[in-house]
Amino acid sequence: MSAVTSPLVWEHVQPAAARRLLTGAIDAFAERGFQATTTRDIASRAGMSPAALYVHYPSKERLLFEISLYGHRAALEILTAANTADTPADRLRAMVAAFTAWHAEHHTIARVVQYELAALSPEHFTEVAAIRRSISSLIETVLSDGVTDGTFAVPDLPGTTLAVLSLSIDVARWYDPTRRASPEALGATYADLALRMVQA
Repeated sequence: MSAVTSPLVWEHVQPAAARRLLTGAIDAFAERGFQATTTRDIASRAGMSPAALYVHYPSKERLLFEISLYGHRAALEILTAANTADTPADRLRAMVAAFTAWHAEHHTIARVVQYELAALSPEHFTEVAAIRRSISSLIETVLSDGVTDGTFAVPDLPGTTLAVLSLSIDVARWYDPTRRASPEALGATYADLALRMVQA
């Protein structure tokens, strides 16, 4: 069981049957993708019948939405908590390190959150997209602050923001804890890379 699907992380999801379905869906979506996953797959991983899923969730898409909402909120909280240093360079370093480490440590849910967005309904996508904009805004603001004080040379703020975020996000696609550096070590490496990209 991955760290992100531990009962402590998902204890806010009640009752326990709903939590088992949610964590089963995370593993199934990460392994097979949303479109290839059936409700039977999800229920089987939760040790339940397919009909039991609909007692707790109206659809497979609703499960994806709950996962996406929680994952994006958690990532935003991690990034916000890291944004406390005095200088733009130190803030960027801390934010990229934390964001990267989160995507490595929680690569299973992060893979679902980042790569299954197209399967959300328009209404649910709009809600998740608002959180994604908040994440982007945090990075763009620190880059802008660095440009203002002469620390960073960033001719294209939106483009550079996307590049910096993509460094961290892509970790979820390939990270394997049995063959790679620790999330913290990877975060430190990516923080250094991000700083090199933008320093004046």
